[in-house]
Amino acid sequence: MTLGGEREATAGAAVTVRRILGGRGALWGGFALVHAALIGLNLYGQGYPLGDVTGVYRVWAENAADGLVRMGIDVPWVYPILAFAPMTAALALGSEFYAQTWLAIVTALDAIAFSILLGSARRLSRPRRIAAWWWVGFLAALGPIALGRIDAITVPLAITGLLFAAGRPRVAAVLLTIGAWVKVWPAALVAALVIAVRRRVEVVTVAAALSAGILAVSIVAGAGANAIGFIVEQAGRGLQIEAPLATAWLWQIVAGSKRVEIVYDRDILTFQIEGPGADVAAALTTPLMVVGVAVVVLIGVRAALRTARLGELLAPLSLGFVVVLMVANKVGSPQFATWLAAPIILGLMFRPARFAVPAALAAAVALLTHIIYPYWYGWLLIANPAFVFLLTVKAALLIALLVWSLRAVWQAGNRNPGS
Repeated sequence: MTLGGEREATAGAAVTVRRILGGRGALWGGFALVHAALIGLNLYGQGYPLGDVTGVYRVWAENAADGLVRMGIDVPWVYPILAFAPMTAALALGSEFYAQTWLAIVTALDAIAFSILLGSARRLSRPRRIAAWWWVGFLAALGPIALGRIDAITVPLAITGLLFAAGRPRVAAVLLTIGAWVKVWPAALVAALVIAVRRRVEVVTVAAALSAGILAVSIVAGAGANAIGFIVEQAGRGLQIEAPLATAWLWQIVAGSKRVEIVYDRDILTFQIEGPGADVAAALTTPLMVVGVAVVVLIGVRAALRTARLGELLAPLSLGFVVVLMVANKVGSPQFATWLAAPIILGLMFRPARFAVPAALAAAVALLTHIIYPYWYGWLLIANPAFVFLLTVKAALLIALLVWSLRAVWQAGNRNPGS
């Protein structure tokens, strides 16, 4: 075969591969394969990846079913009230199948979001293919934690909400508000929506009315002040070892300090830092987060006032809000990495080339999270230098994501000055 013939054959093969990978069948096949693998890892993998689901959520659901204690109603709870809905639903096939039912619920929600991401058009657009394959790869990189926490319920709601933002902002507001009453973080996406879309009054009205309705039902059910008890519960946490700020104390342990140690909090069920300055740092995370959110709001409002286009503003603005919540957080649980999926997918939908860098950074965060948790989490619990280093790199990647997002939001406001 001549050189020209070889080039034509190679080009033809590349076109065939792209055509196969770009088809719905391949995408759904990748989705099914990754979810099957993640389900298997959750059920049979080492490190007890479903610990919170079977050891905590199931107990809460069983207690409520037995008429004992309803979390968030009878007693204060660390989660918003709607978090109890999927936890209770996972009892549908009985306590012995709780884990399997939970994983089926999460997979079904992911499938709905994936279907909306792919769209109904006969021919898939290139940005949709890129975003869909990135999500599949991101889930694979993140590992079992992608399905095994309450956050996994909110991620498909967040993805779908952002996808509806341009054409159906009221639907987006409903989905994101529901997500926020399952786990607080989607409230940041509601804020991004209010800033970025022109129909912001509708978004605020829908979010406020729905929140008021949820609170009213909770109070009627007997919750009283417990309906918002998650705010107080979160404020009382210490500095968890996975938090970005905790790396300073972990390196002290690595250096041999006897004044710093890792302890287990049996009330919150987390491993936390105990040592000089740790409590102060934990207390400072809240004002630090407020300042960070305020900076994102100001830069976002500037861009919106300069009539930045929705496709250029909403994705980086959403990413900025989400990463601030991750960086300035006293908790830093591994499942927080799932939050990155929604803004990255939206960004790849609108500007795939521009979002290549944050997409790669987010995938790296997911991979580092997977390495640390759940298989070798014990090494972090003894402050092994290699794993403290990995956690430090992860924190640096999150900071890089924050810098990128703020720069992108600022640039979105520069493109249409005075218009």
